[in-house]
Amino acid sequence: MSAIKIAPSILASDFARLGEEVSAICEAGCDYVHVDVMDGHFVPNITIGPSVVKALKPHSTKPFDVHLMISPVDPYIADFAEAGADIVTFHPEAGHHPHRTIQSIKAAGCKAGLSLNPGTPLEMLWPLLGDLDLVLVMSVNPGFGGQSFIESQLARIETIRKRIDAEGLDIELEVDGGINFETAPRAITAGANVLVAGTATFKGGPSAYASNIAALRDEK
Repeated sequence: MSAIKIAPSILASDFARLGEEVSAICEAGCDYVHVDVMDGHFVPNITIGPSVVKALKPHSTKPFDVHLMISPVDPYIADFAEAGADIVTFHPEAGHHPHRTIQSIKAAGCKAGLSLNPGTPLEMLWPLLGDLDLVLVMSVNPGFGGQSFIESQLARIETIRKRIDAEGLDIELEVDGGINFETAPRAITAGANVLVAGTATFKGGPSAYASNIAALRDEK
């Protein structure tokens, strides 16, 4: 398994100074900038759109990991790619043809990720696995930050990791939801190599970001 990467979710940052926050987490050593896009329809919250991603891109030295929690997803792929997304992750429930969505993401010049809600059957993942660059396991129900980690997702992470390794695939396995200094090592042990952490990263303000990121990455 590859080195552990930290993808701070800017959903937990100070929105009044969002550009500065993105610069600060990059300087503090994050690996990705995780952008949660919610539409108030697919999930019960509304966050940001392509124009904000475009405005933030110059503030980042790290790839933008854009998680689209929107439906329908296909009409917005090109907009987010043009705005600066490097990885575009979507939910299989957000469109009728997930394989076509993956093709659209790659045609737009981005890496493709598939996100699995806690109740999404793994059977939806297996036919698509070989076409993906990233699998995101949601360890909370999507829509809001600050939720508690759902323990049952550890077994799903283990199952996916075994399948990725057995097939010799170069796919990152990301986990998002309730990641903190206690749950991070358990997610890593289960097989995740990318941790999305909002509250745990931004706790304590900019002077604490580097130590928070280091602690999340190094805890095992």
